[in-house]
This record gives sequence, C-alpha cells and structure tokens, in this order.
Amino acid sequence: MIFDEDFDVIIIGAGHAGCEAASAAARLGVDTALVTINLDLIGQMSCNPAIGGVAKGHIVREIDALGGIMGRVIDRTGIQFRLLNRSRGPAVQSPRAQADRALYRTEMRRVLEFTPNLHLRQGVITDLIVKDNKIIGVNLQDTRKFGAKSVVIAAGTFLNGMIHTGKNTFSAGRAGEPASIELAESLKKLGFPVGRLKTGTPPRLDGRTIDWGAFEPQTADEKPVAFSFATEKIEQPQVQCFIGYTNNDLHNKIRDNIDQSPLYSGKIKGIGPRYCPSIEDKVVKFADKARHQLFLEPEGHNTNEIYLNGFSTSLPAELQQNLLKMIDGFEDVRIIRPGYAIEYDFVDPRELSFSMESFRIKGLFLAGQINGTTGYEEAACQGLIAGINAAFNVLNRPAFRLGRDEAYIGVLIDDLIRNGVDEPYRIFTSRAEARLTLRHDNADQRLFPKGKEIGLLVDSEWEKFNRKRDRITQLRDVLTNTRFKRSDIEYSSLSQLLGRDLGDTITLFQFAQREGVNSQIIHRLLPDNLQATVKLADLDTALADLLYRGYIETQKVSNERIYHNDNLKVPDEFDFRVLSGVSYEMIERLERAKPKTFAQVRKIPGLTPAAISTILVYLTAAKVSA
Repeated sequence: MIFDEDFDVIIIGAGHAGCEAASAAARLGVDTALVTINLDLIGQMSCNPAIGGVAKGHIVREIDALGGIMGRVIDRTGIQFRLLNRSRGPAVQSPRAQADRALYRTEMRRVLEFTPNLHLRQGVITDLIVKDNKIIGVNLQDTRKFGAKSVVIAAGTFLNGMIHTGKNTFSAGRAGEPASIELAESLKKLGFPVGRLKTGTPPRLDGRTIDWGAFEPQTADEKPVAFSFATEKIEQPQVQCFIGYTNNDLHNKIRDNIDQSPLYSGKIKGIGPRYCPSIEDKVVKFADKARHQLFLEPEGHNTNEIYLNGFSTSLPAELQQNLLKMIDGFEDVRIIRPGYAIEYDFVDPRELSFSMESFRIKGLFLAGQINGTTGYEEAACQGLIAGINAAFNVLNRPAFRLGRDEAYIGVLIDDLIRNGVDEPYRIFTSRAEARLTLRHDNADQRLFPKGKEIGLLVDSEWEKFNRKRDRITQLRDVLTNTRFKRSDIEYSSLSQLLGRDLGDTITLFQFAQREGVNSQIIHRLLPDNLQATVKLADLDTALADLLYRGYIETQKVSNERIYHNDNLKVPDEFDFRVLSGVSYEMIERLERAKPKTFAQVRKIPGLTPAAISTILVYLTAAKVSA
C-alpha cells in the first residue's frame, strides 16, 4: 500500500493522553505523528481549568518522575497552587493547581513543537488500516493515508460524541468541535466491544457580573508546591478562588423542572461519573442536603471567564441562567457558555494488556477516556504508558509496565484491564493497597530509576536525583541516631519549647512526632553541614519514610493475607449491609455482583482495598461461627 507519509508511531488525538503519548514516543527516538482535528486546541482543558487533586496529584508527580511533561507545563502556567489535606498524613496530601487555560494550551503546544522526531498534523482520522491483525496505517477524511508501525488512539469524548442541553441534542466531540463518528464505527467493525458513558460541564460565567463580596475567598499557598521535580520555584503571580453554596429555593426549582433534564427524561443512556455528579443528580440523590458547595475558579489572568465547579448540568440554557440568579452574589450574573452533558463511546479496557496494547490488533494502543476513565490526570498517565510501549513496539524492546505496589499509575491500569469499568473511572488513594508508600513527595524515589531506564530522563536530571537520594538517606540516619539526653544543653530548650518533660532521652525523629513540632523546627536542629544543603521538602520526605515504616510492614502482612483466602466461601444468606465502615457504594456493588467466593469479591470493579479487608474479616468470622 502506498502512503502519503510514513511514521513509526501515530497518535490520534491531542488531549492530555495524546500529548503525553506523542512526547514520550518521539523522545524515545521514533518518528512520531500527532494527528488531531484542530491543532489550535492541543492540550485543551475541556472541563475544569485545574491539574491535580487527591490521588490525581500523585499521578502527575509519577508522570513527571517517569519523564512525562504534564507537571512541567502546569508549573509554568498555574495561577493558584494548593497542597490538599495539609492537616492529614503525608500519604494523602496531594498538590493541585488552577491553570491559565489558554496559557496551558499554548505552552503544551510549544513543548510539542520543539520535540525532536515529532510531527503535528491536522485532520480527521476515519479508519484504521489493518493487515493480518496488525496495524499498518490510518485513513484520513481528506483522503490522505498515513503508514505506521504503532498507533495510539487517544480520542477523548470525540468517539460518537453527542451533546445534550435540555431538549437540544447534537453530534459533537466537544462544544464547537465535530464528533469522530467514522473512527468509532471502524472500531466496532474490528470487533471491539463498545459501551456508552457520559460526562458534563458547568456553565462558564462572566466575572464582571458577579458580586464577589458574597463569596468566601480561597487563597493560594504562600509557598507553592510544584508538580515537577525539575521546578525550583513557582514564579508567576497567584490568584484567589472563591467558595459559594446553592440553596433550597434553587433545589426546589430544579425538582420542579427535572423533566427538562435529558438525564432524567431518558434521552441520555450513558452512565455518568459517580464522583462528579450533575447538580440535578445532587438535588435528587441527596434530597436531605440543604445546600451544595460551589467553587468559582478563574480561567486565567487575562480573561473574565469563571468556571463554576460543582454546578455541572445539562438543563436548558435559559433555565441555567434563572437558577444561577437564585444564588447570593449571582443576582446579575451572565453566562458566557452554558453547561452541557456529553455522551461518548468507550472500549472495554479488558481488551488491553498492561502495556495498553490491544489483544485484538497488534500495534494498536488505547489511552484515556476511550478506556472508560475520567479526568486529565488519568488520561495523561495512560497516554504516557501507551506512548512508551508504542515506541518500544517499534524498537523491539520489551513492554514497560508498573505494578500496583509501584505507582498509582500501576493501580489504575491494573484496575482497568482486570476489572473493566461500569462507570467512568476515577483514581482515589483508597484504591491503592500500598498507599502509605505511594506518596506524592517520593514519586521520584520510586520511579526516577525507571524513567532513566526507559530513556526519558537526561543525565543532568539523573545526577540531581542521585544527590537528593543521598541527602534523604543521610537525613533518615541523622533523625534516628541523633539523641538528646537530659544532661545535654539542647534538651532544656526542646523541653521548654513544648512546655513538658521529654523523658530521659529522645531522638530527633521522636521529637519530630510531638504535637507542635514542624519540619522548620527540625531543620534548625540538624548538623550545620546538613542545614546548608538540605531542603525542607527533603526533610519532609525523610520524616514521612520513618513515620510509615512500621505501618508499611503491617500493611504487607495484611495484603499477603488477603491474597491467600480466595477459596473462602460467601454464605448464600450473607447480608452485606451488616458490614461496618463499608460505604453504601461498596455495598451496592457487592449486592449487584452477588459474589460466591472471596476471589470473586476481590475482582469486583471499584471495590477499595479497605472494603475488601473488612469483608475478609467478616467472612472469616462467619466461617468460624459456622
């Protein structure tokens, strides 16, 4: 077959999955094409203008540690950085940043434009060219044909996309962009099992029409935590976000007009995300709540557009306007873009291996929302793994994979390919058995060696990492071996600082665990040579390593116990509702699956490790009592 152009790897789609896949494949030395419907919308944030969040921030740091680009781009374009869960343990703390939406898109394109071996092409891919169950190229709508040894589909919500706003329904991939209908049909013809999912967006508001005094300000962190390990400091100015609330009058108005929601009128058949429900869903499913929280998030420094997080809706545009005016501070608000819901096709991810390659077609990889996930971060990490392995397929290198105990990325991929999805998949810290070791701060310690082995990290980054690793090793030693006795001069000042006796002797690490002691205080107690070289972030990592050391051993024993009880029977009359501490969502999944053995319990999609451990305790007790 004669092709207009030949490439080693072709990436279909330039969203967050496509950008990571294209960057990784090209930097591994293979000739790569990134093909998208509109080159001006590379890296478009089609929903909320933010990167990170609980568990999601962990994934962005893991992407960075492996050599990906999302962390670097958000560090250069973020307008409000916050470390979530500061008051909780280090394992669940996670970075998040609001982005300047336009600047993020511009910076992402700039990064890709200057990537060697990467070629940007605009066009609509309509069909995959397959020979002997192996991908050899793609057809474009404009009649061009591109040859390839590997293809990554990262089409987002574009596959057979259908937008809903009230009774108005039309085909689109995103508002203002065409759906990819032919490619969706091509996948079906090749035999891929295809399902239907749904997601949505809230209205975007004109900030000049908002009474900002009615809302609670949410400030940025004084010392922003960067996503990339290469970022020394966040330099750009930060902005405020704001918090508001819905009210009962608004809820009643929605109930009175619920028949106008395509979600409740039956027009939408796809399953929506459980953890990011529409405002209609919130009002109906949580009828006891008098109000729901809203976040007013600026879309950039040079725009008045405001993203109303927490108000996703597919109600008619006119009704959206009327509802918003019922909220204090929105009496004169104007909508720039109405919210909408979008339905789209996805492929059952159980069609894939751990490398993201299809079992059905050799050399074909899938990444992002096509696999049933939701979220920029979930998409980006799949794109990175798919891009690496698409290049490795060309280079005849063994496929790269991550285990559940190595990274949240490994948890996500394992969940997808083993269990599939019955709703849009979102990552949570509770999904990881080894979450105490999978912290955001130690992603480089876990994954930099793998990034170096893959070939996505340069020598200077590797040398910098080794210096940091040596500092943290030395710090752990100093923290555990530095002791203060009652007779020491320092002891008296430490005791006075906390206002209580510290016993006959105390180590520096033990002192660090006392209430009222932070890493700044510990830093001042380090030997002079370490004070000059150690950063507070290094000290926080060393302290967290020591803090979780005992828990991690206990966790390993617990995990091993779980995997040795697969033959344990679930009694026919077992009532899952008696499980203490297990959420209603987990119970709902158990009752729907009707498992007969503990092995079947473990394989239920979306069941958290904590829920599985609780069930094992109850089943063991039931067996003993029988």
